[in-house]
Order: sequence, then structure tokens, then C-alpha cells
Amino acid sequence: MTTLTIEDLAVMLLPGQAVAGLDLGTKTIGLAMSDLGRRFATPRPVIKRVKFTQDAETLVAFAEKERVAAFVIGLPMNMDGSAGPRVQATRAFVRSMSEKTALPFVFWDERLSTVAAERALLEMDVSRAKRAERIDSAAASFILQGALDRLSALGRATLLDPDAS
Repeated sequence: MTTLTIEDLAVMLLPGQAVAGLDLGTKTIGLAMSDLGRRFATPRPVIKRVKFTQDAETLVAFAEKERVAAFVIGLPMNMDGSAGPRVQATRAFVRSMSEKTALPFVFWDERLSTVAAERALLEMDVSRAKRAERIDSAAASFILQGALDRLSALGRATLLDPDAS
């Protein structure tokens, strides 16, 4: 397993390969999947965290079933851009995943993704109980959509100037 930049991922991905988004929490892991054209991120059911080995097996099984080419995982930076304990925990999780899968991971700044997800669920008039169940996957979807938008922009830039990166 490798950790890639979004630019490296753009070069590595083949047409028709899907990407998964992850929002790593202490109790749950929010999941989202791209379509094969990598235009849209769709929330998937959350994974209730148990212990790392079981969580990793669940993620690997999901990746195999959905034919995931890479994971985009939210990096919970502080608002001032500094890295706190949650960033360290996320990086440790990805390092540990390297023993379980060869799939690459891309870190994606997730600042305000949960706020955006909460706002979207409120606008859809989702009840408080349902919001609590769906917030992590909605946040994973926002994280993944940001990465998909960047991949799309990188693809357009390459089409316009094949020597640009």
C-alpha cells in the first residue's frame, strides 16, 4: 500500500476505476463511493468500529466487492492548518492498513466536511436520529467529492496541456 498525492492518483487511475472515500471517526468509519466515471460521490452505510483488525477486514472486503482502485481518507486538520491528535491517528490507521491491502490511500483535507454534511442533511429535512446515523457517510461523500472534483480538474489540465501536471 502506498500513500499518494491527488496528482499521483490522477496519473495512476485508469478509466472506469472507482474510488472510495473514508471519514475516520473514533466510533464509526463513514464510507462513500464514486461512480465509474468518477464524477459523483455517493454515501454508503457506515462501518461501526470494533477493533482495527475487524475494521480493516471490513474495509478490504468492501474494496474487493466494489472494485475500489484507491481510498481518499479525510485528514482532520485544525482550522489553523496544524495537525493535532486526530491527524496522527488517521496517519497511523493508514500505516496499519498497509499490512492489510496494496490499495493506495490519498489524504484529503477534511476541514468543515462534517459541517457541510450536517447542513446538507438539515436542508433535506432529515430527522435528528437519522442525521446521527448518516453524518459520517455524508462527510465521507463531501471528502470524496472534493477529491473527485480535483481529479477532474487535473484531467482537464492534462488534456489542455499534456506536459502540465
